[in-house]
Amino acid sequence: MKAPYAYDSVCILGPTACGKTALACALADEVQGEIISADSRQVYRGMDIGTGKDLSEYVVNGRSIPYHLIDIRDAGEKYNLYEYQHDFHEAFSAVCDRGRLPVICGGSGLYIEAVLKGFRLFDVAPNPELRRRLQHHSLEELTRLLRSYKELHNTTDVDSVQRAIRAIEIAEYTSRMPADRQEFEGLNSLIVGVEVDRDTRRQRISSRLEARFAQGMLDEVQGLLDRGIQSDDLIYYGLEYKFLTRHLLGEISYRQMFDELEIAIHQFAKRQMTWFRGMERRGLKIHWLPWEMPTDEKLGFIAQHIAPGC
Repeated sequence: MKAPYAYDSVCILGPTACGKTALACALADEVQGEIISADSRQVYRGMDIGTGKDLSEYVVNGRSIPYHLIDIRDAGEKYNLYEYQHDFHEAFSAVCDRGRLPVICGGSGLYIEAVLKGFRLFDVAPNPELRRRLQHHSLEELTRLLRSYKELHNTTDVDSVQRAIRAIEIAEYTSRMPADRQEFEGLNSLIVGVEVDRDTRRQRISSRLEARFAQGMLDEVQGLLDRGIQSDDLIYYGLEYKFLTRHLLGEISYRQMFDELEIAIHQFAKRQMTWFRGMERRGLKIHWLPWEMPTDEKLGFIAQHIAPGC
């Protein structure tokens, strides 16, 4: 497959544990492309096992696939959608300037939709007065307040008081901004989703979770705490880092940690699919391919669609 292509990029998306990274890397090897990650937690250095970086998958046929937006921030920092959009376009332009095809890969639906559609975003500074006013409100009260600003497509905005207050802070700031031209244009991307049935997805998630504990995920989180990263910051990242930190703090047992985390990841995968279906309703065409389809057939489908003149 040779450039130029019918699209400016290919986006590989899907729920956790569906095999999208392996497909994206195989595609990048086939077209001499480069991966641009669309994962909101893989940006953090030292958070490897829990975020599923699986960097060994970025070596295909003895070639290391170039990747971007992985390991670009220190653990403990707060990275946001505004920063991602700017970092993405810097990486996207660099890949295009090298004559390579950008292959966007990830499961963070909001991040993906933001760059595909060119969302109009703002760099919102903390509002101490607003935070003081909201700090004693319950999560339920904060959720109702946030709904008064916008429809809650992104339910991770309200999975903790801290996240809800930040979401309200952004919504309040945005509501006062004039409706001017968006900073970035949307992309003309071929969007390919890897679809896996519910039972298989659950089985793959459970198996992968067990494998990550065997790989030392608990030691990874303990090491982050030992480096001085605050427990609240790790809990903020959610899922693996939330439950493992709570266990290491003595708040929950190992069994409770494992069981609750497993349930949370299954729920997360369901929310991912809900977001992707919402993207389709909001006008983005996703070509869904079954996860069990052989990789060569998936690559053939993509090659057919990105060929010039399609």
